[in-house]
Amino acid sequence: MDNNDIFRRLRYILGYNDLKMTEVFAQADHVLPQKEVTLWLKKDEDPVKVDMPDIKMSIFLNGLINQLRGKKEGAQPEPEKVLNNNIIFRKLRIAFDLQSDEILDLYESVDKSISAHELSAFFRKPSSSKYRACNDQYLRHFLNGLQNKFEKKEN
Repeated sequence: MDNNDIFRRLRYILGYNDLKMTEVFAQADHVLPQKEVTLWLKKDEDPVKVDMPDIKMSIFLNGLINQLRGKKEGAQPEPEKVLNNNIIFRKLRIAFDLQSDEILDLYESVDKSISAHELSAFFRKPSSSKYRACNDQYLRHFLNGLQNKFEKKEN
């Protein structure tokens, strides 16, 4: 999954418009023109679509954490210059304040079974022998489960 796809999915899950997405960046003390956000949200086949850089996605995820969980006092965390699915997954887990059992339930809601051990391996340090890279399929299923959860809340 690329950053643009994740960004579009989060917009849909949260029900945000372009302006609200721009405001999330402000939560991480980053001013961004709305036009830039609009270009990242374009569909892949749109010729004006621009690829979202890792650092901007990291800033967005930090802002989402601040918006959903509350901003901590002091300096904001430095955004990662390079992202992978494990980092994105961890930041989303923090932003939505999800415990392991809740994440396992999200996977079950999309008919994907994952063990608690597999899940914890995604959140370990890369230097750990138990670390496991989160492939696109696992992140996609997580986002689908998150979408199901938010749709049920609305109904």
